[in-house]
Amino acid sequence: MLEQLTSFFQRKHVPEAPLPKPDAKLALGTLLVRVAMADKAYLFEEIEQIDRILAKAYDLNPIEAAKMRATCEKLAFSIEDDSEMAQLIRDNVEYDHRREKVEALWQVVIADGISDERETALVDLIEKVLGVDAQDSEAARLAASIP
Repeated sequence: MLEQLTSFFQRKHVPEAPLPKPDAKLALGTLLVRVAMADKAYLFEEIEQIDRILAKAYDLNPIEAAKMRATCEKLAFSIEDDSEMAQLIRDNVEYDHRREKVEALWQVVIADGISDERETALVDLIEKVLGVDAQDSEAARLAASIP
């Protein structure tokens, strides 16, 4: 028994695979996670909403969406500047689709039923970097709140 415990603790830790370099898809997922975590409460309703958004946006099954979200969660902890992720989307996604991304961000904000200034402020910052004008931003916010 002691030998088994000793050998268990002597095993070398296998390092995790390096994180992928973010593209526009991973950038969206990462920002969705960052918005959900902005209020320091990452709730099931938000996780579920992120999975639905990723599945719909990128034609993924539930398992693929959850795996993508898990990667985005790791990226969310590794990035320092949300603007860089938003800029990746702006540089690679047409305007109409960027507006859809803003709507997705608002869907995550309202998913848990709790309105928080930190989440709202982060979405406002991302909208500016994405170059979504105020009128389209408000339309995206309203569309997100309609079930």
